[in-house]
Amino acid sequence: MSEESSQILRIRREKLEALEARGIPAFAYRFDRSHRTDEAIAVFDDEEASEALTEKGEGAEVRVAGRILSWRGHGKSAFAHIEDGGGRIQLYFRLNVLGEEDFAALDLLDLGDWIGVRGPLFRTRTGEITVRVEEWTLLSKSLRPLPFGKEEVDEETGERVVHSGFSDQQTRYRQRYADLAVHPEIRESFRLRSRLITGLRRFLDERDFLEVETPILQPLYGGAAARPFVTHHNALDTRLYLRIADELYLKRLIVGGFERVYEIAKDFRNEGIDRSHNPEFTMLEFYQAFADYREMMELVEDLIRFVVEEVHGEPRLTYQGKPIDFEPSFRRLPFVEALNEKLGEDVQALSDADLLSRAERITGDSLEGENRGRLLDKVFGALVEPELIQPTFVIDYPVELSPLAKPHREDPRLTERFELFVAGRELANAFSELNDPIDQRARFEAQARLRAMGDEESHPVDDDYLRAMEYGMPPTGGVGIGVDRLAMLVADAASIRDVILFPTLRPEEG
Repeated sequence: MSEESSQILRIRREKLEALEARGIPAFAYRFDRSHRTDEAIAVFDDEEASEALTEKGEGAEVRVAGRILSWRGHGKSAFAHIEDGGGRIQLYFRLNVLGEEDFAALDLLDLGDWIGVRGPLFRTRTGEITVRVEEWTLLSKSLRPLPFGKEEVDEETGERVVHSGFSDQQTRYRQRYADLAVHPEIRESFRLRSRLITGLRRFLDERDFLEVETPILQPLYGGAAARPFVTHHNALDTRLYLRIADELYLKRLIVGGFERVYEIAKDFRNEGIDRSHNPEFTMLEFYQAFADYREMMELVEDLIRFVVEEVHGEPRLTYQGKPIDFEPSFRRLPFVEALNEKLGEDVQALSDADLLSRAERITGDSLEGENRGRLLDKVFGALVEPELIQPTFVIDYPVELSPLAKPHREDPRLTERFELFVAGRELANAFSELNDPIDQRARFEAQARLRAMGDEESHPVDDDYLRAMEYGMPPTGGVGIGVDRLAMLVADAASIRDVILFPTLRPEEG
């Protein structure tokens, strides 16, 4: 910490001590607020419109509270702005209204402090609705200065322009509380995320899906190809895993007689971190008995359009400068056809050695030891995915890529699976779910052989899930949607960290 920073912290501590010496509590228990700032402004506008103001031009008395954002002293008077969850409002303090003692104590306040005030509303000569403060209460003393930026008013437009004082992105992620405090637009991104999740629930609830909760700690992980986080339960003396997906438990519920289920769940994968991956992330998974992947495709199309419209008021948005239209119908693109077109040859006819050679040439990576399914995925990711900007269902994946999907009814080399891509990124994954326990066991065992050869992301054999399937699972369509990635779209966020309140980061140094 610099000497200047240490001095600022020391001065704030001294102000705290001075407040305590005056008998002014620095950390209140509560405040009886009558209005949010936006509500107070609306009240005055209504009174002004109805000519209900007093002869002094004053409106209703309000009690508002918020964090101090600005302060301007003028001898026997002072102006300040406070901000709460509804917005900001100006405060006006006068010596002859507050009295010498209360007015002098204002010198002990700092930017970032939380205060509550009482007084009538009025409009200043510059036209700003303001509280004429008759009483103020310190609610919480800020002992560390927030990185407020420099604020200016554009002379041409009259708009307020804020130059951030908190520009280091890693620090903003790490100190999200400060980031939220000084950047209202970041708070708005997370309000958008909340409305998005509310919309997902409303859509599924209205279609008779039942929201459920399945285990986060699992004796055996499954439902995806990923490395898990491992922990140990002391009382049971057993190894447990943080779930990588909730798929297999939700399908157990289909076996048990629930016909439509969903879960908005935290999943955990012990993998790298980049602009679209965080080790802890949120997934929506839902399963419907008696449906196949084509019916689920139509449902996903309706769902995505619904939530975009819920958040933005129309089924269109702009993501990173690119307009994206979610009106139906989304494009359908067969996986193998797309790859064949890019390669100029039949990818399914390639030997494993030829596929490896092409994959290494296309990606520039050393891929020795990767299984065939992983190689196909790498090539597709390099050649096709970046071009899928408008909503596109990639359909009918090779069986090597889909150990939990039913074989395609027209081509056994393929599975009935789709992934939804938007803005060059996977958003959803869905299957006609495999409900043949004999086929499922064979696929699990094939995955186990890959695991024995060193593939740590291959799916383990889950005997309990196989037992559940043996009791009989009806035909089922299943979908997983990355909630964080969908939030990136609706909030126009370039990184997944921008839509996760507290993303996973390297340990802080020092």
